[in-house]
Order: sequence, then C-alpha cells, then structure tokens
Amino acid sequence: MRKVKITAIRRTCYPDLMAKYENPIEHACDAEEGQVWIANGWVKPEGFCDSAWESMSAFVKTLAEGGGNFYDGWMKDPKSAMISCNDGFRPVSFYVEALEEEADI
Repeated sequence: MRKVKITAIRRTCYPDLMAKYENPIEHACDAEEGQVWIANGWVKPEGFCDSAWESMSAFVKTLAEGGGNFYDGWMKDPKSAMISCNDGFRPVSFYVEALEEEADI
C-alpha cells in the first residue's frame, strides 16, 4: 500500500448561491490553495475536512492499493485524480496522486 498526496488546487465561491440558499455560517473551510496533505494508505490525514474526504476516499483507497486509470483515461497521469469537495457554495478542487513511498500501515 502506498501513501497518497492530496493538494488543494483551487477554491471557488458562489456568493449568489450563498445569498439565495445558504443560512449564514461562521466557518466553512480551512483549505488553502497549494496546501498539501499526505494520506498514509487510505487513512484520512489528520485535520483534513470530513466532507471533502467523503468525496475522495474511494479514489484515495484505489490509488493507495496501486489502482488508477479512472474512467478509462480521464487523467493524463493514470495514478491521479482531480476531485472536488461536495460544498456547492465554496467547492475546493483537490489533485490526488499516488506516491512511490510505502504507507506505514
């Protein structure tokens, strides 16, 4: 089993949708563009958003186990995926890639 690198690539925000549909909240997301987490195998990195993890955990598990080539050639690097969290108001896109380093599991 391998370690998997997760990089926050882009954050976006839809203020028009927030104003129309969302109840105001004080704190939504800590991810910053360029921020990196390392998953030890398919284990969620400490401090990583639970909601974002739900969106990507199956991809991380597959990559950690040596799989890839999602959707028959979707990504240029078959050992990677571009996954967005499920926040429809302020989604974050994450680049997920298998590392050569073995997990400590």
